[in-house]
Amino acid sequence: MHTPTTATLRDLIGFNTVSRHSNLACIDWARALVEAHGATTRMDWNADRTKANMLATFGEGPGGTVFSGHVDVVPVDGQDWSHDPFDAWIADGRLHGRGACDMKGFVAAVLAHAPLFGQAKTREPIHIALTYDEELGCLGIPHLISALADWNIHPTGCVVGEPTSMRLVSAHKGGRVYRCQVTGKAAHSSLTPTAVNAIEYAARLIARIAEIGAHYRDHGARAEGFDIPHTTISTNLISGGNGPNIVPALAEFLFDYRYIPADDADAIINELHANAAILRAEMQAIVPETDIAFIPVNAIPALAPATKAPIYRLSHQLAADTVVEKVAYGTEAGFFQDYGVPTVVIGPGSIQQAHKADEYVSLEQLALCDRYIEGLVAGLG
Repeated sequence: MHTPTTATLRDLIGFNTVSRHSNLACIDWARALVEAHGATTRMDWNADRTKANMLATFGEGPGGTVFSGHVDVVPVDGQDWSHDPFDAWIADGRLHGRGACDMKGFVAAVLAHAPLFGQAKTREPIHIALTYDEELGCLGIPHLISALADWNIHPTGCVVGEPTSMRLVSAHKGGRVYRCQVTGKAAHSSLTPTAVNAIEYAARLIARIAEIGAHYRDHGARAEGFDIPHTTISTNLISGGNGPNIVPALAEFLFDYRYIPADDADAIINELHANAAILRAEMQAIVPETDIAFIPVNAIPALAPATKAPIYRLSHQLAADTVVEKVAYGTEAGFFQDYGVPTVVIGPGSIQQAHKADEYVSLEQLALCDRYIEGLVAGLG
């Protein structure tokens, strides 16, 4: 089945927008496409101008509804693809290619409706937002949100089209990632009392992280609808030491936490800072130049249900079914919500297909997305 959306998706997959590459060729192509149908476009480049976010606007006036998606994709390295992952193919009712599901399928459906957006008589503008480096931890979207503020654009609703099988996702957890660096004092292991063991102090912090995780598991708030209904935290990487008979001077570990929307995003890191202050005092009583530092790596805001917003009600009516889901993974939706924009997540394809070899989105899902977009535009009229 060939439709404007499948044709557009074939073109999109043809751009190798793996996050380590530039996305400018893809963005320039999309920009020309929407401008041909009357859109005004604004660009927000990264520091070295190798990547860009784009905002396309159909119509004039304040407010507006945003269709938002990222154009970067994960690598194909080491995966066993049956065809060229950047040359889309259709088989058994599925369109295959890197990004077909996550999330060029949604982006293609949106771009394919540029003629509709250009002719629509809606009360407020229609915006298309395309972003970079979502797959690296939502690195591009904060810059676009800052640009929206600079441009004095304040949308009244947003759809982030991550793959949800065209079911409405109303909420997701937020996430924080930190690197902890512990700087001790080295010595030969026979002179241990003169040293400050960075690994041991790191271990005490890691033990505290485990205690915090257990507290949230056993006594924390619950948010029904999530597969894991409470906030979680884990230590995921660790390194340190440089010899079997040397007290280590350096240790480093990385931890992350996924918090439900009701929990304070700063509570865990504030507690760890307080714990580190006690440990730091112990360390510096032995060697003053020792230290413990927490370095933010990434932060993705949680998404809370916007059940009273028109974008929520209309999306629920137009979704594939009446099921409303909450998910543990993060998206760019929380950034829009933090900016004051009621936001939902809904898009074609299953998250189970994302990032895999021979990734695909079904033609049926793309057709459902087409109908959703058309219904949403009609509802905005």
